Amino acid sequence: MSGIAEARELLAAAIAAEPGAVPENARIGEFERWDSLAHLRLILALEKRIGRTLDPDEAVRIESIEDLAGFLSGRG
Repeated sequence: MSGIAEARELLAAAIAAEPGAVPENARIGEFERWDSLAHLRLILALEKRIGRTLDPDEAVRIESIEDLAGFLSGRG
């Protein structure tokens, strides 16, 4: 699975939607369904996926699907 596809899957789960409902260029605050509560659910799902707690700086740096994909691929 590509980084973007995996990122869309995680965000889709956080907003209770299908991955196809998440635009490839989704950004917090611009994609209506990615609000602060969805971001919290996303961070919790991400922590579960990677097996560790994110520090606050890491959590706030994830502002787009691209950022999330980069984090998942080890560039975060």
